[in-house]
Amino acid sequence: MELREILWVVLISATPIGELRAGIPTAYFGYDFPWYYAFLFSVLGNLLPIPFILLFLDRVIAVLGRIGFLDGIIKWVFERTRRRGERISKVEGIGLALFVGVPLPVTGGWTGALIAFLRGMERKRAFLYIALGVFIAGVIVTALCVTGNQAFLWLREE
Repeated sequence: MELREILWVVLISATPIGELRAGIPTAYFGYDFPWYYAFLFSVLGNLLPIPFILLFLDRVIAVLGRIGFLDGIIKWVFERTRRRGERISKVEGIGLALFVGVPLPVTGGWTGALIAFLRGMERKRAFLYIALGVFIAGVIVTALCVTGNQAFLWLREE
């Protein structure tokens, strides 16, 4: 395990599309990290941008909203996220954690932070629920990688 590999896993896990759904398999299969290091570095990487999103999103949106074509894109993303966010608003925090915890496309920490922002959740509380969701997603993705790998090795032996 080299520092360069660790940094790549953290970086991949911090991206809005990949998040830990890409970081854990990259670490486990690509760099042969033990499952616990793949989990640890991917979860940390996935959580890295969340406080910044929660703290500065309103300022970034205000600046980007002044740019003509970006204003339309921002409105589209917000409307789409609001619709998704309405589904979890009834159970607020736990709903947010479960939403983030399902390791499917567009259900990770970045979208969770956007939903928390749009719902007006208190930042510390939002971060805790998002962190719980990222932890849940990490457990699921790690378990799928490890069990899938074990099944593959078992089938190759026969």
